[in-house]
Amino acid sequence: MFPGMNPAMMKQAMKKLGIKQEDVDADEVIIKRSSGNIIIKNPTVTKINMQGQETFQIVGDVSEGFNEDDIKTIMDQTNCSRKEAERALEEHGDLADAIISLQS
Repeated sequence: MFPGMNPAMMKQAMKKLGIKQEDVDADEVIIKRSSGNIIIKNPTVTKINMQGQETFQIVGDVSEGFNEDDIKTIMDQTNCSRKEAERALEEHGDLADAIISLQS
């Protein structure tokens, strides 16, 4: 957090300020969005409690995925394969545009 500061001293300073930090064991973190998911593999997750407010710090390998419902909708609407639906979503980034591109 602060370059050159001893980690033990940092922990003591945070404790004095009422900041509690705890590691969270996680295999994968998924942030679900309407436009697709953000997937964080091999995460290091830290839960920070400061004045009753909990926040999470996540570090790891980030990739983006798509909502399973969107993929199924594209497959149903266009009679295409899963691979084609995923490719269309990657190229267009939008459900409607992906469907239109596969119907053309």
